[in-house]
Amino acid sequence: MRMDTDENENQEEEENESNNASSLVEKIQQLGQANVPQAPDSNIHVLSIIGQVEGHLQLPPQNKTTKYEHLLPQLIAVEQNPKIEGLIILLNTVGGDVEAGLALAEMIASMSKPTTSIVLGGGHSIGAPIAVATDYSFIVPTATMTIHPVRLTGLVIGVPQTFEYLDKMQERVIQFIVDHSNIDSEQLKELMFAKGNLTRDIGTNVVGREAVEYGIIDEVGGVKEAIKKLNHMIQSSKPKLEEEGTA
Repeated sequence: MRMDTDENENQEEEENESNNASSLVEKIQQLGQANVPQAPDSNIHVLSIIGQVEGHLQLPPQNKTTKYEHLLPQLIAVEQNPKIEGLIILLNTVGGDVEAGLALAEMIASMSKPTTSIVLGGGHSIGAPIAVATDYSFIVPTATMTIHPVRLTGLVIGVPQTFEYLDKMQERVIQFIVDHSNIDSEQLKELMFAKGNLTRDIGTNVVGREAVEYGIIDEVGGVKEAIKKLNHMIQSSKPKLEEEGTA
């Protein structure tokens, strides 16, 4: 009986060692390091939108993508979790599916909790509406944002309705950015349809402070500024929440 117990204990130890080794290998493969710093319990949730926003079509495996169907439930969870009081969106995206990007932007804009965004490497194309969807937006000095018209890839039916569909989709993007930033519609359209700024395309590439000067982004800053602003908004929103709770 004692021998059976010892064998079971040895098997459990071997399994634990195997699981620890597998976990270590996975960390090295995914993150390039064995020890990952653990963040303390925080009232702020961080959500990353990296690479290309993947929508209704699955992109090739070599593409770095963010699947919008993965983010929508996370946003609902953040909204429902009482321990989370604020949300930071980290953006380094080349754009992607227009409807998926607008869906994410609308979800972020409709949240009741304070939100901030940081445009890091880039917030191109449909990344612009996502960046401005938060209550306050930041961009680091070296980050870029490409503002250009909506385009379709693949099979296009050459009828007038196709142009009308594209025009309406374009108007949705323009209206969302105008409603959630300080740029007006005419100036945004000028940036979108400008010629000569991009070598092989129409549109405008704005860098860091330019995005703030145009009124697209609120402020130049990074993690420190975004967390400070978010904490300030959280503290400001608490009296309102308490009043609603007692009403």
